[in-house]
Amino acid sequence: MGLRSFFDRIEPSFEKGGKYEKFFPLYEMVESFLYTPKTVTTAAPHARSYIDMKRIMTYVVLATVPCILFALYNTGLQTNMAIAEYGASGWRAAVIDALGIGFNAANPLANMAHGLLYFLPIYIVTLVAGGIWEVLFATIRRHEVNEGFLVSSMLYTLILPASTPLWQVALGISFGVVIGKEVFGGTGKNFLNPALVGRAFLYFAYPAYMSGDTIWTPVDGFSGATALAVTASEGPAALPDYGITWMDAFVGTIQGSMGETSTIACLLGLVFLLATRIANYRMVVGCLAGMIAFSSLLNWIGSDSNPAFATPWYWHLVIGGYAFGLVFMVTEPVSGSHTNLGRYIYGALIGFMVVMIRVINPAFPEGMMLAILFGNVFAPLIDYFVVQANIRRRARRNV
Repeated sequence: MGLRSFFDRIEPSFEKGGKYEKFFPLYEMVESFLYTPKTVTTAAPHARSYIDMKRIMTYVVLATVPCILFALYNTGLQTNMAIAEYGASGWRAAVIDALGIGFNAANPLANMAHGLLYFLPIYIVTLVAGGIWEVLFATIRRHEVNEGFLVSSMLYTLILPASTPLWQVALGISFGVVIGKEVFGGTGKNFLNPALVGRAFLYFAYPAYMSGDTIWTPVDGFSGATALAVTASEGPAALPDYGITWMDAFVGTIQGSMGETSTIACLLGLVFLLATRIANYRMVVGCLAGMIAFSSLLNWIGSDSNPAFATPWYWHLVIGGYAFGLVFMVTEPVSGSHTNLGRYIYGALIGFMVVMIRVINPAFPEGMMLAILFGNVFAPLIDYFVVQANIRRRARRNV
């Protein structure tokens, strides 16, 4: 019996009045994931588009593949380099030893394997914990479980440090799904990005696990400043003293959250999203323009007391989570602006705010997460003023 025939045979048991009626949302989720759904989108966020939700979400996940692969490599690379000085411990080291892979940082396969042992547990816990909430809300509300969570779960995993405790992973995604999305009605009705809501919750609830010099490379005893921390305290001119070049930051062989370090991997994802028209280029242009304009202004103003003023735009582009946020968070269609002019303004606001937070508030050098959430809050207001301006302009034209 083929898999399609199997689904057709058991479907009546899950429908209304069937033996497993209460599990219908879970059945729908599994069948929709494996096969094209019977219907296309008829509600928010893409009611006017020919494309169905499954294809959109699939394309976004595909766009993250370069970031995923580089997350595995760089996590293993940073860990193996630290192990050479501080030694290995824990169950992951035991698995690597048992498989005979070794901890050679010059071996890409060893780095990929070691990185996988950090990435996979975090992703599995994210899927299980978040999936439970998705199915629970779908069962209570009697609606389908769509593919939106697949994107949120992947993005959430990629923006976490490799050393994040698994219980915090579960807690963060639970907060992101429930408070960031489901309380507003689910996919298409949330005004905040669920993955960022979960990450922000962990940052403010457990700051010692989400910031500092000891969390980015998961080796006991290792401590190393990130590029953002160096620019905030000593300015970009000090980065070479820490062994960080612009090309290192562009390629991504530096410390940071698992999927955020490689700008080139993020740009590959952006090319794919723009080519498939999943991402709107106006948001990207606006965010880049806002960041470049404000960082250049601060460079021109200068500061004797704040070395971060000297950080040029091309450094802001490659350090921290700017590139990842630009590609996968700023372009997220649900929580962003929906008017064409509003998208430029929305992107520019985020670009301005990320530099503002990074430079003016050196106590929090990574500003992309908060800047995007700030933009999410103002997106409806931006669209309102754009629409009202259009109405007034047309009224004047017809007087």
